[in-house]
Parts: sequence; C-alpha cells; structure tokens
Amino acid sequence: MGIFDSIKAKTFLEVIEWTDSTNDTIVYRFPTHQKAITDGSKLVVREGQAAVFINEGQLSDVFGPGSWDLDTRNTRILSFFTTIGYGFDDPYKGEIYFVNTKQFTDQKWGTSNPFMMRDPDFGVVRVRAFGSYCFRVTDPAQFLRQVVGTDHLFKTGEITGQLKRKLISSFTDAVVEARMGVLDLGAQFTELGDGMCKQMTPWFTSHYGITLTDFAIVNLSLPPNVEKALDERTSMGIVGDMGAYTQFQTAKAIRESASAPGGGNPMMQAGMGFAVGNQMANQMAQSQGGQFNPQQGLSQGHAPPPPPPPQQGASFHYSGPSGQKQGLSAAQIAAEISANRSGNHNIWAQGWAGWKPWDQVPEIASLVAPSQASFHYSGPSGQAQGLSAADIASKVQADPGGAHNVWATGWAGWKPARDVPEIAVLLGGGPPPPPPM
Repeated sequence: MGIFDSIKAKTFLEVIEWTDSTNDTIVYRFPTHQKAITDGSKLVVREGQAAVFINEGQLSDVFGPGSWDLDTRNTRILSFFTTIGYGFDDPYKGEIYFVNTKQFTDQKWGTSNPFMMRDPDFGVVRVRAFGSYCFRVTDPAQFLRQVVGTDHLFKTGEITGQLKRKLISSFTDAVVEARMGVLDLGAQFTELGDGMCKQMTPWFTSHYGITLTDFAIVNLSLPPNVEKALDERTSMGIVGDMGAYTQFQTAKAIRESASAPGGGNPMMQAGMGFAVGNQMANQMAQSQGGQFNPQQGLSQGHAPPPPPPPQQGASFHYSGPSGQKQGLSAAQIAAEISANRSGNHNIWAQGWAGWKPWDQVPEIASLVAPSQASFHYSGPSGQAQGLSAADIASKVQADPGGAHNVWATGWAGWKPARDVPEIAVLLGGGPPPPPPM
C-alpha cells in the first residue's frame, strides 16, 4: 500500500473534543484508531472536563478547560504528539482520555443490614440508615491510575458500590462513637453529614482522586416493635383523660355492633358491648381511685387528695423500705438511703410529674455516702464486680478517653461512670472529653 492509500484509510482529526449526553459517564477514551492527529489539530476541553494524554502507556499530561493547539511548538504535548503525528504507523501508541470533573449528585446509600447501638431510652437497638451523597473527580491522573485503568468507558455504577461500602462503614463508626440516643440523632443529621465530608474526603482523594462534596442523612429507622412502642407511647400522651377516652371507645363499639349486618340480635350485642365497656371503665376507675357512673362518667370523688405543700427546709415525699413519709429534707432522705443501700427509695416533690429514684435527684444523691463495693464495671480494662466509687474513678482517670460504664442493684440499665454522682464527685465533676473525630 502506497503512502496515499495509507492516508486515504485514515481520517485527519482537526478538532478533538467530547460532548457528554449522559449523566453517569465519568471517563471516555477518545477513539484514535484509524485517525491521524496532525500538526495543527486543536484540543477543546469544556468546563467540567479534563483531558489526559497517555504516551506509550505512561501518563504524559493533563489539560484543563480551554482550547489547546496540538503542534510541535507546544512542548507540553510534544512527547505525545511525536508518537502518533508522523508516519501514520499502526498501532498508535498515544491515547486521549476525557474525564468528567462535574459533581455526580443524588448517589444513594443505605445500610443493607441494621447495625447495633446503645440507646439511653431503649437500650441496645438495631438501627438502619438511608441517605444520599455527591462526589466529583478532583485528581484525574490519580483516578485513571487507581480506578479506570484501560477501560474505554467508565460510569458511576462501576465505583459507587465501593464508595457506599466505605461511607457506610465510617458512618456507623461515627454514630456509635457519638454516644447519642436515636431520638437525639434526628437533630444532628446536618452536623453528622458535614463531619463525614471532612473526615472521608482526604481518604477518597489519596486513594481514588475523588472529593466527597456532600453527605446527607435522610432517615434513621428502628425495628418495627420499637417503632410500635413509640407510637403507643405517643398515643397515650395524646389521649390524656383515659376515663373520657374509654367512654368514647365504648360508645363507638356499641354503635358499630348495632349496625353490623347479620350479627344476631342488635339489642343483645349492644347490651353486651355496654356491659364490657362498663366493666372496663370501672376497672379503670378503681385503678385511679374513682367511681364510674354510666350517666356521669368517671367521678374523682374518692380519689386521694394531692399531698400537702412542702414545708420550708423539708420539701420531699419519700417512699422506701421504712414506709412512706412526707416533708423530709434531702439530708433525712440521704440518711434513709445510706442505712439501706439495696432498698428501693423513691422521691416526689411538688410540681413533678411522678416519683423518681433517689439517684436521679442531684441534691439527694450528692449527700449519700458512696458505697465501698457496690458497682459493676465495664470498660477498656474489661468487666469487674464489687468495685467502689474510688476504684472506678481511678480507672476513668487512667484512661479518660475510654468508655467506662457502671451498674448497681436497682438500676434499670448501665450508666456512664461520669453520670453517677458519687463517682463524678471524685473526678471533679467535669464532663468527659469529646469523642475523637
């Protein structure tokens, strides 16, 4: 084949450019087979793109947005141009890759399996999380070396799986280390997302040449049984007056029973429904110290009167092993507790919604003499039983950043050591150091 036949078999490239019509293409290898780049061709790189030249298998140069003349006077591409611009020898050794540097938005992430966390209200719970993230290629050369290789067309679906796995792993670690309840986490979605961007971007850039531009948490979900319990608790708060609510439900049941088709004698069904409703209301009334009347509803005439207002210097009501007492001071109750630490001591004062355990009343807990060997301990050094407040305080001081939890007889669950008054006093009462980011 003569030189003119060789020239006819090839197409001269005067303008090298790439217009992307997709929303998910990250890298596109420009076709140079059977095409000749001549001295004087032009390279056009648009905003949101980068052009990477490969010369004999090695990365030669990266061109940002702009128009570039491909001639031998441009020393930046001379090494690349000399391999493909003259002689028209096949195969061509030079390659051109266009890299999309725009943001790829609305990439979904979610935990395929629930992860475990300790909640102060519900104990250990299983949690799922969902959201979205955005990223862009900020180091095209590193992205080609570490991720793309020789792939002629690289799309987002080929890397998002790996990105999601790394993000979910880091997110679950951040949530567990935050030591916050599920209900409190809902108010920290923005802060957690911003923290994830700052934490993960250096790793993504060094390994993939990618920058994480946004990380959003859309929802945290609990197991169905926990969500059902929350719904029931919310419903109880909305209902308010249980007596009136029971009467309403009873009347509704009677009406539905009477209107049910083919259900036997409507009057008998209505009477049975009324009897059941009356029995339920009476049981409710007895538990509340009142009396139910079908015409007047729940009467509180026999309910016990509220306790008298507290006296000056003796403002607490006490219920414990020695019985119930009124008008006791914090010091008097502290003496009762110190005399029987294993007992169930509860306190009430004017304005409180209900009774409280003694260790949740700071002015009393601060006066109770610490027990010498009454705590179970779990922390970095392992688990131990029968430790005193001083023993646990020394463990916290030896490892301030560790997770130190304690439990004692009568408690509903484990507590951070710094939240226990007799231990906090020995530590100076200061808050624990913030968790590492």
